[in-house]
Order: sequence, then C-alpha cells, then structure tokens
Amino acid sequence: MRLGMLAAVMLALTGLQANAQELKTEEEKTIYALGLSIGRSVKMFDLSPAELELVKKGITDAATGAKPAVELEKYGANLQPLAKSRQERAGQKFLEAAAKEEGAKKLPSGVVYKELKAGTGPSPKATDKVKVNYRGTLINGTEFDSSYKRGEPAEFPLGSVIACWTEGVQKMKVGGKAQLVCPSKVAYGEQGSPPYIPPNSTLVFEIELLSIGGQGADVPRAEPQPKK
Repeated sequence: MRLGMLAAVMLALTGLQANAQELKTEEEKTIYALGLSIGRSVKMFDLSPAELELVKKGITDAATGAKPAVELEKYGANLQPLAKSRQERAGQKFLEAAAKEEGAKKLPSGVVYKELKAGTGPSPKATDKVKVNYRGTLINGTEFDSSYKRGEPAEFPLGSVIACWTEGVQKMKVGGKAQLVCPSKVAYGEQGSPPYIPPNSTLVFEIELLSIGGQGADVPRAEPQPKK
C-alpha cells in the first residue's frame, strides 16, 4: 500500500475512533477492515507500544503535511533489514518459550520437538516414505497448510521435504503425534514461501505419523488448498 493511501486511511480511522467505538455503517466497517489489513502488514516488526506511537506520529505527519522528523528517502531503505531482524527476534523468542514447555526437546538443528501422543510403531529413516496428517501455522497462529482441510493425508519421501521435517519426523513412531517448532533456517529460510510464509519465518507443525512406506510423493505444500 502506498504511503499516501496509508496516511489517508489512518486519518479516516482516527476520525472513526473519535466519533464512536461502535461501527455503524458499512463504510465505517470497510475502513476499519482496511485498518486491520494495515496492522497485519506491520505486525512483522514486533513493535512495542512506544514504537507503535512513533508509527502513528509518522502517519499523522504524512497525512497532515507536517514537516517530517526524518528523511523518508534516507530511512525508508532501513525498513526491509528492520523487518528481517524483528522477524528473527520474534521467532527466537517463540522458540525459547517453546523449548521451556513440559516435554519439549531442543534438537541439534534448533528444532523444538514435543511429543503430543506416543506412537507404538517403528520410527522412519530419512530414506523412507511416510504418510502423515499435519497442520502448519505461523507463530501468530495463522494456518498456511493443512492435510486435514484437504481431507486426505500426505505421502512423500522424508528426505525430500524441509530439513525440520526430515529431522523431527525421524523422532516419531507410527501412530504418534508431535509438534515441531522449526527455525527459519531449517524451514523456508530468507526466501520464505510467498505469499503465505514470510521470509525468516519460524513455523509450527502438528504432525501425525500414520505409516511408513507405500506409494506417492505428495510433498507438503506451503499454501492453503481450496475447500472442497
């Protein structure tokens, strides 16, 4: 969203907040929805309350034509590196918290493994094909993929997927269920998997290991599938 449009929307939202808490008209609700969209777009910066106030000041200055406190041409170039560092910081905080949960284990790569249901069958090797049900989310809870929603398990060679899966699923036994918290370096890394997985994203997977062996190579995808 361009800066001018962003400023106009935020100015309109300020007026709505001043007038009433309740959104009465369809136009007010639509403008509020634009605000939600903007908020989600800056969520990756992991802003503190004080930093959020700085963002609001910048928007207000742009919207009212006030003299900017800094040169956008100079400091705008810092936004992408800041987003990357904040995304990494948020992911690290999430990983540290996950590693402290009861029953959680930190694997050599930094993956946090937590058994949710014990299995009774064998464990797969990296060279095996496995059949699983799974659900993948960002650390904010946004779901980006789910075999449950597709209504069928996924089957694939374990060595052909992201490193987090290759390492973590080998810890499981058939019939078991586990949670994997995957650092970005063993997930989709600096590239991410647009548009659903941002760069440098820590990911969370809940996985059920249904069987080892069989046919097929349906590798887990990084985008939601249409509902049937």
